[in-house]
Amino acid sequence: MMSEGLEIERKFLVKKPDLSRLDLKRTLSIIQTYLSNGENGSQRRVRRIAENGRVSYTFTEKVYITPVTRQENEFEITEEKYNELLSQRRTDSVPIVKVRYCFLYMDQLFELDTYPFSDKLAVLELELDDPEQKIYFPGDVSVLREITGDRRYSNAALANAGMFPDEPVGDRQIGDF
Repeated sequence: MMSEGLEIERKFLVKKPDLSRLDLKRTLSIIQTYLSNGENGSQRRVRRIAENGRVSYTFTEKVYITPVTRQENEFEITEEKYNELLSQRRTDSVPIVKVRYCFLYMDQLFELDTYPFSDKLAVLELELDDPEQKIYFPGDVSVLREITGDRRYSNAALANAGMFPDEPVGDRQIGDF
């Protein structure tokens, strides 16, 4: 697997939904480790991904253009290369552990990231063709607010804090975006 190009993505804080009510396509157990930044200030990371008894490893390098858009290069690596790259991990960041549930709704592929430190909240991501693209959320997912570009909800910040940022979480539902 190799992907290069522009990534357009929006992220939302959601109440952790009942997974049995979603059209789940994949379930991935991910350990994500941030590496020292690249030469051009790019963010670099490696992932160990377990799915259906198979383990794979990826390397990703991103350059942020806007909060919604970034240049991304991602490719699969060997376990040996993964272990070698771990020596470049950032000392100011701990790895993030998460389970990602991928599901379809109205021809949109959503990724729901859940974390061991919260049984109430999760992060919902959607890659888009256009930053202004309308998003349709399933009725079974309660969106609390958009967190695109909010660094407090980055995987690195969540890993270091071991919790979601301290804020009131009500029953309010944000409409379609």
